[in-house]
Amino acid sequence: MKAWVVREWCTPDQMSFEEVSLPEPGPGQVRVKVGAAALNFLDTLMIEGKYQVKPPFPFTPGVEIAGVVDAVGAGCKLEVGASVAANIGTGGYAEYAIAEEAKTALLPDGVDHAVAATMPIVYPTAHLCLRDAGRMKPGETVLILAAAGGVGLAAIQLAKAWGAGRVIAAAGGEEKLKMCAEYGADSLVDYRRRDWVDQVKAIAPKGVDIVIDMVGGDEAEQGVRTLAWRGRFIVVGFAGGTIPKIPANRLLLNAASAIGVFWGGLTQREPALAREVYADLFGMLGRGEIRPILTKRYTLADAPQAMKDLAARKTTGKVVLVP
Repeated sequence: MKAWVVREWCTPDQMSFEEVSLPEPGPGQVRVKVGAAALNFLDTLMIEGKYQVKPPFPFTPGVEIAGVVDAVGAGCKLEVGASVAANIGTGGYAEYAIAEEAKTALLPDGVDHAVAATMPIVYPTAHLCLRDAGRMKPGETVLILAAAGGVGLAAIQLAKAWGAGRVIAAAGGEEKLKMCAEYGADSLVDYRRRDWVDQVKAIAPKGVDIVIDMVGGDEAEQGVRTLAWRGRFIVVGFAGGTIPKIPANRLLLNAASAIGVFWGGLTQREPALAREVYADLFGMLGRGEIRPILTKRYTLADAPQAMKDLAARKTTGKVVLVP
C-alpha cells in the first residue's frame, strides 16, 4: 500500500511517499481501508518533532480517518465491511490504517467518509470544551478564539445547539469571520485588530462565561481579560506557536478557572466517557443537528501541499485527503 513516511523530523516536503507493507490488526484493533483522512495542525507539529507526542521513526502522520473495516483482530465486535470513523495515534496518511476498536465509531447510514473524517477529534474536543470542562449552561456567553478552524466551527455549532445565549467568534480576517457567521456565530471579532478585547467587552459587558482558546500567545493572555465572574478559560492548543503566560491575577479576581482539554489523553484514561461523547456526536450527525466542516479535498498524493496550506492558515474549517 502507499503511505507518507517520516524517517526523521522534517518539513512536509521532506516526507516520502512510499510503498509499505499492509499493517495487520492486533487484538482489539481493526484495519480500515481509508476513504478519507482529515488534516490537523498537530500533524504539522508532529512531523517536525514539536508536538507533545513524538512517535518512533518511521511513522505515518494522520490522526483522523474514516473508511471501511477491512480486517479485525481478536476480540473485536466490529465486522468487516462496517463503515467507521476513528481517532488514531498515527497512520492516517495512507491507503490502510490500524485503529483501536475503542476509538472507532460506527457511522450512520449514508455518511460520506470525507465528511466523517472531520469528526473524530475536532467535534469531541469541542464537546469536551463546552460540556465536560466548560459546564456550559443555557443562556451563557461563549467566546471562541480561532473560531474559523475545525474545533472552532464545531464549537459554534454545539454551543448554539445546546442553548448558548451568545456565541462570539474571534478569527483573523473577513473571509474567516464570514464562515463563522454561516455556522451560527452571533457576534464577530477580528482579533488582528488591537482593540479586539474592547470589542468583546462591548458585546458582553458582564464578561464571557467560557473562552475556548486554540491560539495561545498574546491572544490567549488577552482572552483571559474578557472572563466573567466564575468564567472558564479552556486551553485546547497553541496554534500561534507560543505557550501563553496566563495572568493568574485575572483568574483570582473573577473566581475564574483555566482548564485544559486533551481528547487524545481522555480516550486513553476515560474510555467510557469517550464512547459517550462519540455516541452523542454521531447521533447528532445522523439527526442532522450538526453540519460537519469539510471545506476542501486534496488527494493523498498532495498531502505535503495540504499540510503547508494548513500551517500557513490558508484553510478554513477542515480539509481532508482522499485516495
